[in-house]
Amino acid sequence: MSYVNNIRMFVRVYELGNMSAAARDQRTSPAVASARISDLERHLGVRLFNRTTRSLQPTENGRIFYDGARRILEAIDDAEAAVMDVTQNPRGTLFVAAPLGIGRRLIAPQVPVFKDLYPQIDVRLRLSDRSIDVVAEGIDVAFHLGLLDDSTLKVRLVAECPRVLCAAPGYIARRGLPADGAALVSDRHDCLNLRFPGAKEFQWTLQTPEGPRRFEIGGPFESDDGDVLTGWALDGRGVVLKPVFEVAEYLRDGRLVPVATATPPVPTQLSSLSPHRRLKDPKVRLFTDFITLHIREAMRRATDGA
Repeated sequence: MSYVNNIRMFVRVYELGNMSAAARDQRTSPAVASARISDLERHLGVRLFNRTTRSLQPTENGRIFYDGARRILEAIDDAEAAVMDVTQNPRGTLFVAAPLGIGRRLIAPQVPVFKDLYPQIDVRLRLSDRSIDVVAEGIDVAFHLGLLDDSTLKVRLVAECPRVLCAAPGYIARRGLPADGAALVSDRHDCLNLRFPGAKEFQWTLQTPEGPRRFEIGGPFESDDGDVLTGWALDGRGVVLKPVFEVAEYLRDGRLVPVATATPPVPTQLSSLSPHRRLKDPKVRLFTDFITLHIREAMRRATDGA
């Protein structure tokens, strides 16, 4: 398997464009990654990358070899998946990505349960509110909160996600209760913003009598972690836009109160995304089905009780 491992490392270095990133992806050290690439180059008798202290670029031979190497790995993965289907004994490592709130509340608690059911499947969970490149980062299944543009990935709707604008009673006592989106803007309410590198300007899409409308909002606080925004809202620092399931307990006990109810947020969607070829892998289907059922039930309970 050492030659296959060398090929797998080459493909990840090529796709990520960085030896250290590929080493982290393959759970090894940069030194081991570099040695595997060198072994492969010696075996092939060609240089696959041009290396300098600042950059790593594939050679023409590297670009040619990548296409064939990727097909080799896909064939191996397909063959392994077929055997697992026949033996009903799924195994291997599954790379999963999800937003922080959904990952922490709905997915992470279920990973050990899934592991108990399928002890030969290891799950590597990556949580972040930033946008990710599913293919480039080697993700088997990613959960995405938000409406999707056209995608080359296989997309499956997990659940509709109602959202709510809310704030702490202390904030409302200090700044007043905004009736709608127009009041949020005209009264210059402190809106707590989810922002990460590359994010667009702050806009909240709210449902008005004339239909959905985008409101340009602002405020002194922003973070790339949605749970940080919830904490600030609980501390009375501003108005936050959240999926209902994330703040249901705070709405029930009164620590957060719905605001701008005349123009509620447009609901969003939670979807799972996978590269088409990964869907042949039974462990991908098993995990996606397992988590989807759990998320739908958890969201139903949250929205019924909020």
